[in-house]
Amino acid sequence: MQALSFPPYTFKFKSSENKRLIFDPIRKKYVQLQPEEWVRQHCVQFLIQSKGYPKSLINVEKQIKVGITTKRYDIIIFKPDGTVSVVVECKAPEVSISQDTFDQIARYNLTLKADYLMVTNGLDHYFCQMNHQEERYLFLKDIPSYVQWKQQSSYWIGMAEPY
Repeated sequence: MQALSFPPYTFKFKSSENKRLIFDPIRKKYVQLQPEEWVRQHCVQFLIQSKGYPKSLINVEKQIKVGITTKRYDIIIFKPDGTVSVVVECKAPEVSISQDTFDQIARYNLTLKADYLMVTNGLDHYFCQMNHQEERYLFLKDIPSYVQWKQQSSYWIGMAEPY
């Protein structure tokens, strides 16, 4: 698979029925290794290992209702109260990030109402903080680490660490 602009991580692979599989630690199963999945698994490791988010707060590839249609998000990070803190949209490396990509994650976020958005194709990463009152986003150099997020968030006052 193509080298990506994430730190190097260790992955578990196996083959089954002439298909290469990669282990997803969030879904706790092997999934078919496709270019977008390669990016998704790097992003999951980035959030866990580089940003310090607990696996228990991360969810991967679930359906959501956006208006009258059903869509699938790539990755979200929950807050302790069950609302969404971060939404991540992953694209394959050969897919360039465009306005359509930002429109897609913005549509998802109408339902999810996350504070932060991340869009990546594994080569280019974009980070945004939502301003829900003004219905716009502010581009950032990075998303906050778990420790930074806890320090700036009122959600953690008096709460125990997730496991």
